[in-house]
Amino acid sequence: MVHSQVQVNKAHKTKFSSKSSRKLHKTSHQDGGRIRKSDSSSVKGAKAARVQRGKMLREQKRAAVLKEKRASGGLNSAPRVIVLFPLSASVELNSLGQDVLKLLASDGSGIASSTVASSEYKLRATVLKAPHGDILTCMEMAKVADLMAFVASASSPWEENKSNFIDSFGSQCLSVLRTIGLPSTTVLIRDLPSDLKKKNEMKKMCASQIASEFPEDCKFYPADTRDELHKFMWLFKAQRLTVPHWRSQRPYVVAQKVGMVVDDESSGNCTLLLSGYLRARKLSVNQLVHVSGVGDFQFSKIEILKDPFPLNERKNQNTMELDVSHDEEVLKSLIPDPIKQEPLIVENTPDPLAGEQTWPTEEEMAEADKNQKQGKLKKRNLPRGTSEYQAAWIVDDTDEENSNDGESDDDGMVLDRGEDSNHERRYDQDFEDDGKSLNVRDFDSATQNDSEMMDDEDLTEEQIKEEIKKIKEAHAEDEEFPDEVETPIDVPARRRFAKYRGLKSFRTSTWDPNESLPQDYARIFAFDNVARTQKLVLKQALKMEEEDRDDCVPTGSYVRMHIKEVPLGAASKLSPLVNTTKPIIGFGLLQHESKMSVLHFSVKKYDGYEAPIKTKEELVFHVGFRQFIARPVFSTDNFSSDKHKMERFLHPGGFSLASIYGPISFPPLPLVVLKISEGSGAPAVAALGSLKSVEPNKIILKKIILTGYPQRVSKMKASVRYMFHNPEDVKWFKPVEVWSKCGRRGRVKEPVGTHGAMKCIFNGVVQQHDIVCMNLYKRAYPKWPERLYPQLL
Repeated sequence: MVHSQVQVNKAHKTKFSSKSSRKLHKTSHQDGGRIRKSDSSSVKGAKAARVQRGKMLREQKRAAVLKEKRASGGLNSAPRVIVLFPLSASVELNSLGQDVLKLLASDGSGIASSTVASSEYKLRATVLKAPHGDILTCMEMAKVADLMAFVASASSPWEENKSNFIDSFGSQCLSVLRTIGLPSTTVLIRDLPSDLKKKNEMKKMCASQIASEFPEDCKFYPADTRDELHKFMWLFKAQRLTVPHWRSQRPYVVAQKVGMVVDDESSGNCTLLLSGYLRARKLSVNQLVHVSGVGDFQFSKIEILKDPFPLNERKNQNTMELDVSHDEEVLKSLIPDPIKQEPLIVENTPDPLAGEQTWPTEEEMAEADKNQKQGKLKKRNLPRGTSEYQAAWIVDDTDEENSNDGESDDDGMVLDRGEDSNHERRYDQDFEDDGKSLNVRDFDSATQNDSEMMDDEDLTEEQIKEEIKKIKEAHAEDEEFPDEVETPIDVPARRRFAKYRGLKSFRTSTWDPNESLPQDYARIFAFDNVARTQKLVLKQALKMEEEDRDDCVPTGSYVRMHIKEVPLGAASKLSPLVNTTKPIIGFGLLQHESKMSVLHFSVKKYDGYEAPIKTKEELVFHVGFRQFIARPVFSTDNFSSDKHKMERFLHPGGFSLASIYGPISFPPLPLVVLKISEGSGAPAVAALGSLKSVEPNKIILKKIILTGYPQRVSKMKASVRYMFHNPEDVKWFKPVEVWSKCGRRGRVKEPVGTHGAMKCIFNGVVQQHDIVCMNLYKRAYPKWPERLYPQLL
């Protein structure tokens, strides 16, 4: 029986095929010689699952966008903040601000507040005018702005120069605002000609000259007539606003009314009342609040008031004033729970008995007696004047090393090696080999060097200083190391540089981060794992945002915050600032953000600031919504090492690391550093940067270089003078490695004479004009500020 042959084409072979699909081309006699087709139900099921999953993702994104749109422009959302910022002093903002408010107000007259509700646009907005020349007010307005409307004047743009539209203060503010983080931006062009052709040409010229200063999606609009403002407002209403990420992580209130209740004048504190719309996130009455420029505090109560600017009211209520307290209806009051309320902890209280030694046990005392008896049987070479108690702390290895040198009165110098002692043994071997090859003439030359060093001992102190000064002036051209310091003549170097030590390698040598910490480190807090703590804190804040809790105020509500124990002097300064339209910001703190720690910032000196910025100089740090005083330590930002070299000044042109004592903040956060002048002048922008980490164990080392000058050179040996001024200092610093500016490395062999000269052995031939150097390091710490907050200076 012959089967009928029917042509059957093989299916398309895909790149990723299963085992079953690979065998489909095989024929079987049982099936009549035909190739079976695969069951497409599984394929259809997988395709249906992919389609369903894509549909669910689209619906989730659509719901998220709709929720964000309702939160930013819905009936229950807070009014949008529009900041009018002049790019030059020739821009007139008062007329533009009045035109925008009249356009938004339904009746068009009687504007008594900067916040209006427009039933025509179905929009509520707060219009703020940034004053030209006041950098502090401009920064505070930019921190709360939903839309930055930069205003340019086209009155005199005939020259092809960008400075016609943006002056020096405008350029400075743009640099600062880019560091803080720009929200949605737009540019309004005023004073355009009435002729349509010239108007379009002028608009294109303005846009082409200043477009590079703004984001790519920034739009340019004419803003001279009411129709042009009407067009801009409709586009603004439909625009999806974007804000910096750090602003969306914390709830904040821009105060529209400020008051205070004095409970007890003798205490010097009062209860501060801030009224405004809650933005970004929910606010719990149990969390802490920070008032910008004043400090961190606790809530005594939060009241949810009736919205003073509802969209569904009549026209005559659109511009009602907020200073009528009897019309404020309290809808709900939230009282903090003493058990759940976060405590206000700023500094750690150190325990004075924490470092005390406990009483030893009997086993420890017996072992100590046994070790003491064994130590007495062993002969030890100790420094002169060492007591038995001090001798008990000297390690035997160090004693054996000192005994091998044959110097019973040698003082000890700490040297962190990080490598084995092969390097020193190699120098000893080189010295022995070199000693075998020396002839009689070399030996006489070395003896002559010693005698000449003895002749210099007859010099007086003034003559020595004068000779050192001449040598310094002779080598001033080759001065390339800013860390060089002079060894004092009247103070021993071992006392002057007692806190310094040598390092075998700056990159690989170890340095204990918990060794000899200052007393200020007992006042700060540290995390075992900063990244994990930040993740948990943000997760907890997101959980509070998603849950429906009784102790939280929903976003967009008009609230009155009762902040307790605010200093009376600082609260009295806040009330007049509301009338001058300077924003007063109160924002909720995340967990741990009130505690002090060591913060590290990546900073760069502002190009327009020419004055030097010295380490530990008092500066004002603006970190996010916060502003506080700090005295930073600047250092190099090393990626290949766990140690950072301290810089005495903040150098321009590159990024440095600034370490301070400050309240804990979780990155990312922008940084603006201001320098307050001693007079009544405005603060100057000194540096810009961002928060990098919170890490008290980061090691910052101050480096100094001691220099000496070869008097006589004999191949790889040299007699060096003027690095030290007495032989005891030479013995103290003997373990530290020396090097020369011509690239030689060596060690100190022994002192010569009584005026601090010393013999050194190098790994190569030393030149007569060379300079011998010794690196010493000590750990540097920031300085604790005398006052933490500027109190609105």
